Amino acid sequence: MAEAAAVVKPKPRPIIRIGLFLISRSLLVSIVCCIAGVLALLLLPVLAKNTYISENALMPGSASPMLSSDDASDGHRFLNKIMSMSSMSINTGIEIPEMIAEHIIELGGEVNYQKFQPVSDNLHPLQFFLGPDAGIVRENYSCTSYGINTVGIVRAPRGDGKESIVIVTPYNSVKTTMSEALSLGVAYSVISLLSRVSWLAKDIIWLAADSRHGEHAAVAAWLRDYYTLSSGDLKQNLDMCGASSFPSHELTSVRKNGVSNGFRRAGTMAAALVIKVADSSTGFEKDGLKIYAEASNGQMPNLDLINIVNYLAVHGQGLQVRVEKIWSLLDSWWLYSLGELQELLGKVAKSLNPDWKFGIPASDYVEGCATLASSLYNQALGVPTGPHGAFRDYQVDAITLEFSPRFSSSQRVLFLLHVGRLVEGVIRSVNNLLEKFHQSFFLYLMTSPSRFVSVGIYMIAFALLIAPLPLVAAAIFSDASKSKSGKDDVRSEQSHPGESVPTFTAWNWLYAAKTVLIVHLWGAVVTIIPYFLCQFPNSSPLISLLMWITSSVVGLFFTCAASGSLSLLRASQLQTREWTLLKAVTVAAAFIGLCLMSVINYATAEIGALLLVPMCLMAVPLRIDVTAKNMKALVRGACNVLLVFVGFPPTAFLLLKGALDGFDRIKIDDFWNWIESLRAWNSATYIYICMVHLPCWVLCIHILLHRR
Repeated sequence: MAEAAAVVKPKPRPIIRIGLFLISRSLLVSIVCCIAGVLALLLLPVLAKNTYISENALMPGSASPMLSSDDASDGHRFLNKIMSMSSMSINTGIEIPEMIAEHIIELGGEVNYQKFQPVSDNLHPLQFFLGPDAGIVRENYSCTSYGINTVGIVRAPRGDGKESIVIVTPYNSVKTTMSEALSLGVAYSVISLLSRVSWLAKDIIWLAADSRHGEHAAVAAWLRDYYTLSSGDLKQNLDMCGASSFPSHELTSVRKNGVSNGFRRAGTMAAALVIKVADSSTGFEKDGLKIYAEASNGQMPNLDLINIVNYLAVHGQGLQVRVEKIWSLLDSWWLYSLGELQELLGKVAKSLNPDWKFGIPASDYVEGCATLASSLYNQALGVPTGPHGAFRDYQVDAITLEFSPRFSSSQRVLFLLHVGRLVEGVIRSVNNLLEKFHQSFFLYLMTSPSRFVSVGIYMIAFALLIAPLPLVAAAIFSDASKSKSGKDDVRSEQSHPGESVPTFTAWNWLYAAKTVLIVHLWGAVVTIIPYFLCQFPNSSPLISLLMWITSSVVGLFFTCAASGSLSLLRASQLQTREWTLLKAVTVAAAFIGLCLMSVINYATAEIGALLLVPMCLMAVPLRIDVTAKNMKALVRGACNVLLVFVGFPPTAFLLLKGALDGFDRIKIDDFWNWIESLRAWNSATYIYICMVHLPCWVLCIHILLHRR
């Protein structure tokens, strides 16, 4: 008699067993990952690497500077002419552009004017990611208030016209300051040299951008026409208001002085430098240089461009180079304590093994944290830190160089000489390139002008923070499946043959998914409400903020009441604990939203994860903690209330602003002004706040108020 052979189930693969092990201990794994993620973020200044030139063809400093003191003197005479014209009692805004054009033509360059209109402040909600000036002009704007950019092009003797390098100098054509005149003087000194050299292989474009309506607006208007406007369309653009709208001598000078009526172009832009001079040199012991690199939605230029500027400024011209930092963090006692702790650990590690190079001085750690926090903050805002941001919208590597001179009026020529030689060196390095910047990093965070954290390092902190989210969602799903299986077994034993066993769990998952979907759709409605609120004129920021909150709450109430999404519990299903299903879907939605945001803007996703992950993981109905009546439950309930309070977007913004600038300087309507700036610049951070963070916050509130 043959016996049935026992069927041996194959063991799951090791990766599956590891996954099941982590899911079964999701609570411990979540605590460890969150702590490790925060520690990894705090260790980024320690893990930062020294910058280096990845592209050998750049060869910064390989040639001696050719810009002489005579070129600097020419630049000084040029800025004196600008200041004399700016001091005239009657200045229509065309005199300085005409003078710039005349000097470029004398150097043998090509010149054209570009007139542009100021853009609208109120953008349509469907125009996100198109740039802050997508061709929308303000209504009822007089033609005499147009901005006038002056564009000069020096053709390269060794080039074929297919590549170019751009120098931008923003200035106010009606009232030019000394600092703006200095930046124009620097550009003229460099252009006068480049018009004579024989090694130039890329065309040089000098954009004297009229900043009456904003520096970024002037540069963006020129780039928009550069990439979209044809020569045949330009004359209509120039004369759209008629000749009578401008001074009579403007149009005649176009014919007499050789200024082109057509829009002049060079080749593909290899790089762009925005040159600015600060009014003062606060914080610098000698002539200083600040580098601004952040563009829209956290975009950064190729790191090699920053590296060659830093190398030539420090080793070539002896300038003190800085990147932006949050100064209030430099006085943080807790941050200095962490710095001393890691310095001590580094010394212990080095005593155990001299090859273990871990730890940096505490002062360097604090300064690195302040710079790293500023880099994260500026990238998370998604707002460009200078006119260079307009170039990144067209995938052109660009940075803003802001010089802070420490000299008397008699030393301006020396300042022009040093800065001009720096710009010459950068142009010479970019001129050596045979292709676009691609060797170095595009995704990085700066901890100092000479140290950076690459994407492979800083993504570890983000991955550790969000790793518990899918584990917790899988653990809740597994527990619900086991609970369903156990109930079905009991019911099958008690039921009669032919009687169907009711299963509510599958429907409960569907209700939970519908609730999460409805709330996120409500978040999309919240995103477009400010656009309609801006249609009401003369509304104060506080009134607009209150109207936004009120309309959002009313919209949530009607949306959920119409769909029945926030009434998951029914009397016959109290034993199934539907809040756990809602939490699982909420956690999964938060994980997907953070991952998508990390692709668009890592810094926003990182800061969002610090707020959202603990709030989603700890969300438990408050009634459970209240009825438990033990210290652990009360502490958990208090933490949930605190996390929800801090996780509310206006609260988080005001707390962060107060910690950085002081709580005596914050106002409630600052949040509305901040939101409006994000909208005006089409920052993806605005979409994240309204469509990811806020819906998850509402769902966590719903879980806390659940009736179990």
